[in-house]
Amino acid sequence: MYVLNLILYYGVILPLSCLPLRVLYIFSDGLYLLVYYIAGYRKKVVTENIYKSFPEKSEAEKRAIIREFYRHFCDTLVESLKCFTISREEASKRMKAEDMTEISQSFADGKSAILAGGHLNNWELFAIAADMYIPHQAIAIYSPLKNRLFDEKMRSTRGKYGLKLIPMKQIGLYLSHHREQLTATIFAMDQSPSNPHKSYWMEFLNQDTSVFLGAERYAVKFNMPVYYGRIYKIKRGYYSFNLIKVCDDPSKTSPGDITVAITKKLEEDIRIQPAYWLWSHRRWKRSRPPGYTFSPARG
Repeated sequence: MYVLNLILYYGVILPLSCLPLRVLYIFSDGLYLLVYYIAGYRKKVVTENIYKSFPEKSEAEKRAIIREFYRHFCDTLVESLKCFTISREEASKRMKAEDMTEISQSFADGKSAILAGGHLNNWELFAIAADMYIPHQAIAIYSPLKNRLFDEKMRSTRGKYGLKLIPMKQIGLYLSHHREQLTATIFAMDQSPSNPHKSYWMEFLNQDTSVFLGAERYAVKFNMPVYYGRIYKIKRGYYSFNLIKVCDDPSKTSPGDITVAITKKLEEDIRIQPAYWLWSHRRWKRSRPPGYTFSPARG
């Protein structure tokens, strides 16, 4: 199996990645026809998610969002493929940073930070480019892949321009042991927590939704300012990002405050560019436990 993976990576993935994005977008156009019109990849999930999230929109508007989502989804696939070989110059050209004044001030004040966001626009390109712009050591939390070769290639690709990847189960220990290092730790807030009893439940896109508490928990434990990472799609293949401070002193917040603030900002951005969120994810597959009372441990 390892030999087959080597052949797949070096014989298919790497050669394709070397192609210019203008050529890869031709593949994306063909892939769109396949996944939307022929295979119907997760079409039921995408349709249900969008219809429940935007009940106020017309049938035509919701259908337009679905079609545009699949076009963007295919673009992000080929853009992620390009990330294996993308140069520093091209990555910085395609993912530009806006005002970094506040995060730079946190660095000047000797404070590590939490960066939280969601799977909106191109998060893979953001991961590769983030450390170029942030004065801190950028850290991404990840779940190791079972495939040894692709886990290695994924880590080397994301980390080639400075990003440090830490397995999810080790992040608490890492932050505890590296307090002297100024870090900016990236959390994804829009995945579905496996344990609905250990998450925060709130309304998100018109639905009762469980949200990870990791960003808030570590922000409170280490008293780190929290920033929301906004990624905006300028045009095909070009993005910008901004870091918006949502909390300067987590010790003065109430349980759930930080989680709600981040999630509300993500919802605002999804409503601005609704087709560019990861609608194929089964975000609402779990229900709130009967009689559930939110009582998170803090610190």
